[in-house]
Amino acid sequence: MSASRRVIRHLAFAGAVAALCAPVAATITITAETTVPAVMLEKGRVTGHAAEKVHEIMRRAGLPYTIALMPWKRAITLAHTNPNTCVFMTTRSLERETWFHWIGPISQADWVLYGRADRQYNIRSLDDARGLRIGAYNGDVRGEFLREHGLNVEFVQNDDSNPRKLMLDRIDLWVNSTRSSRAVLARVGLTGKIVPVHTYRMVKLYLACNAATPDADVARMHAALRSMEADGSYKAIEQRFEYLQTAPLVNP
Repeated sequence: MSASRRVIRHLAFAGAVAALCAPVAATITITAETTVPAVMLEKGRVTGHAAEKVHEIMRRAGLPYTIALMPWKRAITLAHTNPNTCVFMTTRSLERETWFHWIGPISQADWVLYGRADRQYNIRSLDDARGLRIGAYNGDVRGEFLREHGLNVEFVQNDDSNPRKLMLDRIDLWVNSTRSSRAVLARVGLTGKIVPVHTYRMVKLYLACNAATPDADVARMHAALRSMEADGSYKAIEQRFEYLQTAPLVNP
């Protein structure tokens, strides 16, 4: 065999070995909680206006991933403590800022205090809610915000418990958002019996990835989102789910 052929074979073998040894991108686990119409399970697939944006971000970024639905406290804790883990839809706060890389916003939400429809309330600011018992659920930044501002907040494991507690006078108010409260109230059969009393904040929501996520992966996700905004697909996803954001939800 000639020297040139030996060199070619050696280079080909070295290239094959390098390809086999090249690092394979780790699968990113993305956690979330069910929040209709942003995140929901349909026919075994996680969908919704926020979930579809995440699917498209990851597809354009070329990153392998899975989405797992779970209670919110567990979802955000896993993303905070585990490498190659992200969570959505997440609100930025001073405490959380250094926990994650922030990709977004992918949605927005209002923070609303709810009360019973058969009661009169005079709440024009959070100061007017001082001394009242406010229901929230574990890990929810809305309730944590209220507690940090000196309000009396009672946390529960499952947010479905809060409307029931409100109707039983075990709490005085319940904190949620316009979008997610509609689904909760329909699920527990209390649509129309609990109404918004005071909106105290508007926030942007993000896909938040563990701080150890490689910068290159984060950059690809940012670029994917920017391209979605530029070509109109971000808005198109929102429009696909508009009917769920405005249509009345019926009690199951």
